[in-house]
Amino acid sequence: MKATYLAQQITRPGVLELVERRTAAPDTGEVLIAVEACGICGADIADIESADPALQPPRVPGHEVVGRIVALGAHTPSLWTLGQRVGVGRLGGSCGECVQCRRGRFDLCQNQPFVGASRDGGYAEMMLARASGLISIPQALSAEEAAPILCAGIATFNALKKSGAQAGDTVAILGIGGLGHMALQYARRMGFRVIAVGRGSDIAQDALALGAHDYIDADAEDAADALQRLGGVQAIVATIAHPALVSALMTALTPQGRLMVLGAGKTPLPVSLGAMVVGERSVMGSITGTPHESEKALAFSVLVDARPRIETMPLEKAQEAYLRMKSGDVKFRMVLTMGGDGE
Repeated sequence: MKATYLAQQITRPGVLELVERRTAAPDTGEVLIAVEACGICGADIADIESADPALQPPRVPGHEVVGRIVALGAHTPSLWTLGQRVGVGRLGGSCGECVQCRRGRFDLCQNQPFVGASRDGGYAEMMLARASGLISIPQALSAEEAAPILCAGIATFNALKKSGAQAGDTVAILGIGGLGHMALQYARRMGFRVIAVGRGSDIAQDALALGAHDYIDADAEDAADALQRLGGVQAIVATIAHPALVSALMTALTPQGRLMVLGAGKTPLPVSLGAMVVGERSVMGSITGTPHESEKALAFSVLVDARPRIETMPLEKAQEAYLRMKSGDVKFRMVLTMGGDGE
């Protein structure tokens, strides 16, 4: 195990700095991971740009982490072993004691760190993690492929499962980006009729290639009317934080249809109470998922050959990679790679 490691920390809002840090031993119930890859998520932008400059040491962002265990803390469960391939997502590990944990809702744990925000993340060669947040990584997936599935993958996989839609139903995927491109693949392979809704014609061929049966350009036509002409939809998975467009699409939901909201934001979502009541329609938010659910998403990805479309850049170029992700100049996910092996 190396005595020091490289990490990208947020020295001030919007600015990443490559620094050398001393390697710390894992605490009770923790493991030390030699990071191999870390995806860059849209949520990282908020983490990097709203960082607290008074925090010392500065935060290390990143929550789509894949690597190998190089040290075990005391009382780590026996299923985790040295050298094992593991991942960590946005949810950094449940406490096992709060009301939600006692109900078995570990994804809603009230004492769970948000990796990259309230706890250091994976823009680094090494990372400490709670054992309760660890995810086993299949050998069939490379670290670079697996990393985005731990956020974009599990978020859309779970949203589709919670949507109430069944095989043969029509679902709409709003937003064809980092999350949407995974949602299209999963929805097609789950047996849904899939309609992609994006902005602009340039993404149409990509959407169809990823699994959409139809593509609607919301910039060129009224997307809700277009969905209604196609017979309406049982579910909408909204991957973008654009309340006006999300709200407008709700008129295309069939009775008892459900809007699944993944794009987080502070702007209120306008909802027609009449449409909700008369058609028994519903709106549901969906957070990523538990480690067990993440492992199911990874296994499903292997089973049906669903993979994130990625670009890779080395850890040393994290600032450039983050700025490209922020500008939208990535199809469809950016992944940082690490050179070291932790030894």
